[in-house]
Amino acid sequence: MNPLDIPAAKDVLDAARRIENRVRRTPVLDDVHLDERSGARLHFKCENLQYGGAFKLRGAMNAVWSLSETEASAGVATHSSGNHGAALALAARSRGIACHAVVPEGAVRSKLDNIAANGATIHRCAANQHAREAGLALVLAQTGAVPIPPFDDARVIAGQGTAALELMQDVPGLECLVAPVGGGGLAAGTVLAAGIGSPTPLVYAAEPRGADDTWRSLSSGVRVTEQLPATIADGLRTTVGVRNFEILRGGLAAVLCVDEHEIIAAMKLAWSRLKLVIEPSSAVALAAILRHREHFAGRRVGVILSGGNVDLDQLPWLTQQRPN
Repeated sequence: MNPLDIPAAKDVLDAARRIENRVRRTPVLDDVHLDERSGARLHFKCENLQYGGAFKLRGAMNAVWSLSETEASAGVATHSSGNHGAALALAARSRGIACHAVVPEGAVRSKLDNIAANGATIHRCAANQHAREAGLALVLAQTGAVPIPPFDDARVIAGQGTAALELMQDVPGLECLVAPVGGGGLAAGTVLAAGIGSPTPLVYAAEPRGADDTWRSLSSGVRVTEQLPATIADGLRTTVGVRNFEILRGGLAAVLCVDEHEIIAAMKLAWSRLKLVIEPSSAVALAAILRHREHFAGRRVGVILSGGNVDLDQLPWLTQQRPN
């Protein structure tokens, strides 16, 4: 599969076969209290329990195992704030090849440790998109590694779509799917997977108001390429990718934005009700359902909890209370 292509539903099915024995089929949980709070029947796909702690392993595995032996011989490289870097390192290790990760300053410590623990060589850069891309270009020139972008890649998008595919298989008859959106790999993959369902569920993307480039892009019809994100959802601070935007603007029911206090409240609620450690980026999906109940009332809703890599020393409801 050409990474520059726009993937289709068939590619999600191909990815599912390719990675079936290389990723965990994560469980689906529900909770009566959360159903009552939302007015809907919620089914949570627990990608926080995925190997490596996030859905990112699906796209990374699909990309790494799509490479020919010649391509794989020099290893792989990416830029990532954490989850994709860890996932790519884990996928590379499963194939016995090198992995390089360009990581911006300020990345969550637990995610940085996860990248290193999975065997990647870490290269630091400034915390902006230009620095990430420049750092990656330098690593590629030095190593000859194959670049595996964190979201704007056909193989990655198709792999991420397997989470929604499994969710629909495990819970037939879902009427809606909700996924967080940052760069758009998971959301775009979810749109593709939804097209496999019968009937086709509506797909909603959940986004922090402090990093609402996808909402602005789809509202204007022109992809936003720069933003100054202000959100605790560190995994959603990137701008939506080119291929991702093309898929999303043709397949989303809506982008639903939420505020920071709603993200924190949803994160606490999931921890207390589902007994699951989820990160702020995951909590955005639940927060969107609770804020925008009118879209989901009375419906069967699949919710993708994207990851659980949390810095336990920097929990948002604790750090907010600390004196300056």
